[in-house]
Amino acid sequence: MKENVVGYLEKVVNTVNGLLWDKVLIFALLGTGIYYTIRLGFPQISKIKPGFKQAFGGVFSNRDKADRDGMSSFQALATSIAAQVGTGNIAGVATALAAGGPGAIFWMWASAILGMATIFGEAVLAQKYVERVDGEVTGGPSYYLSKGVKSKFLAAFFSVSIIFALGFVGNMVQSNSISVAVNEAFGINKIIIGIFIAICAALILIGGITRIASFTELVVPFMAVLYIIGSIIILGKNSSQIIPSFKDIFTMAFTTKAAVGGAVGVSVKQAVKLGISRGLFSNEAGMGSTPHAHAIAKVDHPAQQGMVAMVGVIIDTVIVCTATAMINLVTGVHTSGLTGAAMTQKAFEIGLGRTGVIFIAISLSFFAFTTIIGWYFFGEANIKYLFGQKGVNTYRVLVLLFIILGSVLKVQLVWDMADMFNGIMVIPNLIGLIILAPQAVEILKDYDSNIIKTYK
Repeated sequence: MKENVVGYLEKVVNTVNGLLWDKVLIFALLGTGIYYTIRLGFPQISKIKPGFKQAFGGVFSNRDKADRDGMSSFQALATSIAAQVGTGNIAGVATALAAGGPGAIFWMWASAILGMATIFGEAVLAQKYVERVDGEVTGGPSYYLSKGVKSKFLAAFFSVSIIFALGFVGNMVQSNSISVAVNEAFGINKIIIGIFIAICAALILIGGITRIASFTELVVPFMAVLYIIGSIIILGKNSSQIIPSFKDIFTMAFTTKAAVGGAVGVSVKQAVKLGISRGLFSNEAGMGSTPHAHAIAKVDHPAQQGMVAMVGVIIDTVIVCTATAMINLVTGVHTSGLTGAAMTQKAFEIGLGRTGVIFIAISLSFFAFTTIIGWYFFGEANIKYLFGQKGVNTYRVLVLLFIILGSVLKVQLVWDMADMFNGIMVIPNLIGLIILAPQAVEILKDYDSNIIKTYK
C-alpha cells in the first residue's frame, strides 16, 4: 500500500514538473525578462556601472549595518548571493553541459542577461512595498502581491510555496549535498555531519537578521573568491584549451553539430532549453526568492537596490557558473559521460589531484551551507507574513530538523518535490511582476529624473 502511494505521488510530481519546467516556466521566465528589458530600457547596459558602485562603494564603512531597520546594500546582495550560489553552480552547470553540450553555456549567459531586468523589477517592487512586522522590517513578493496586486490569495499561495520549496524541502537537498561531499572526501558519518550543519545553522539563525547579514557579508565573498582562484589555477594548467572551449560554446549554440561523450547528438533545441533553464534556476531571477533580501536594504531610492540585484546575477551566472563550465570544458570531462556534481568533481581531481577532491568538497559545502542560511531567511519573511513574529521559532526548529533529516535521507522524490514547489512559487510572482511592471518603470523614471520620492 505504501509503495503504491509513493509511486502515485512520484507520478503526480513528475507530471507537474514536466508541465511546469518543460512547457511553461522557461517561456514565462524568458518572456518576462524580455518584457522588462524593453520596458525598462535595457537596464543591463545603462545601470550596471552604478549598480556595482552602489553594491561595493560602502563595503568597508560601518554605515547602514544590519539591524531591525534592514541591511546595507552589500549585505542584502551577499544574502541574495548566498541563496543564488549553491549546488546548482557545481552540479546544475555540469548537467547542462552533459545533456546540452557546450552551446548550453551560451544560452545560460543569454538567460542571465534577460534575468537581470527581471530581478531589477523584483527588487524595486520589494523596496516599494516593504513593511514592518512586530517592529522588524521585512518584505518580498507576498507584500507586493497583497498590497500592489491586492490579492491576498496570490500572496498566501506564494508564501506557502516558498516555505516548503526553500525552507523545508530545499534545505533538505542542500544538507544532503554537504553530507555526501564531506562523507566521500573525509569518511565522516552522514548523521554526524547533519547534526553539525544544524548546530552551525542554529548559531547563526538565532541571531536574526543582524547575524545572518554579518555571516553572509563575510563568508560569501570568501567562498566565491576561493572557488574562482581554484578554477583559475586549473584554467592556467590547461590554458591551451581555453580558446577552443569558448569557440565550442559559441559555435554549438547555433549548430546541430553533434557533441561527444554525454551529449552525443545534442540539438540546438536541447542546448537552448538546458542552458536557459539552468541559468534561470541558478540565478533565481523571476522566482521570487531574492527580493526578500533586497526589500530591506537601506538605500535612498528603490532603483538603487534594483541595480544591486543585477550585480548578483552577474556574480552567480556570468562568473561562478562560467568558472564551472570552463574547468569542465578545458579538462575534457564534459565528454566523459559523467554528469552533475560528479563531472565537476572529476574536473577538479584532474586539475588539482587529491587536493581537488577535498577542494570541491569544501567549496560545495560552503555553497550549500550559505544557501541554507539564505533560503531560511527567505522562508522566515513569509512566515512573518502569514503568522507574524510568533511563528518564527517554530519555523526555525522545523528547518533544523529538516536539515538533519536531509543529510541522511536521499530519496529522489524529495528532490523532485523541491523542483515542483520551486516551480509553483514562480507562478504568482510572475503574475505580480507583469501586473506591476508599470510601477517598476515609474520608479526607474523617477530615479533617472533625480526626483527621489518616499516609497516606504
